[in-house]
Amino acid sequence: MYKLLIFDWDGTIIDSAAKIISCMQLAAKDSGFYIPTDEEVKNIIGLGLPEAIKILIPDVDQDGIELMRQNYGRYFLGNESTPSPLFPGAQKSLEQMHSKGMRMAVATGKSRKGLNRVFAETGLGYLFESSRCADETISKPHPLMLEEILQETGVSASEAVMIGDTEYDLEMGKQAGMDVIAVSYGAHHLDRLKGYNPVLEVHEFPELENWLESQGVFA
Repeated sequence: MYKLLIFDWDGTIIDSAAKIISCMQLAAKDSGFYIPTDEEVKNIIGLGLPEAIKILIPDVDQDGIELMRQNYGRYFLGNESTPSPLFPGAQKSLEQMHSKGMRMAVATGKSRKGLNRVFAETGLGYLFESSRCADETISKPHPLMLEEILQETGVSASEAVMIGDTEYDLEMGKQAGMDVIAVSYGAHHLDRLKGYNPVLEVHEFPELENWLESQGVFA
């Protein structure tokens, strides 16, 4: 049924919302900007950092974006200690799907530096044969990120599925001509994701592996 699973990272594999919220609020404070609420920051999780900053601070100029980027990166990559654990069951399911021959990739709003760091910290990088980050292509929900992954892996859109927790993930998948799977435990409420007609709603990560098994994907 599917030859390639393409995962979002933050809010889908790893529970990083609290850290992202804290770092964005600290960055805004240090930069002298309006400090966004928790919900406002949750709403932009999944976007590339410049695109997220423009939504949170609509009148920001390029210098302000760069200042926010620097301050956010300083906190996220070093000075902010909020934990970002893997969601329950994620590591085991990813490892088991990989062992069964499932091809997997990551499409994320993180920077390449940020993704490489979490790959190293979690030890999961070897599971994914391809990845695209927001600072090396066009941010979600534009489909280019997925189109590049498909080109690299030689998989067609009909043979891949995008798995994510935000409207940006699912809209990107739909624009790329893919099926989408909605994760209910991440940044956006499931009600916001239903409109994209996901083929599956996942409430706990292991449900994905079980469903794929039932569909004969690993046969």
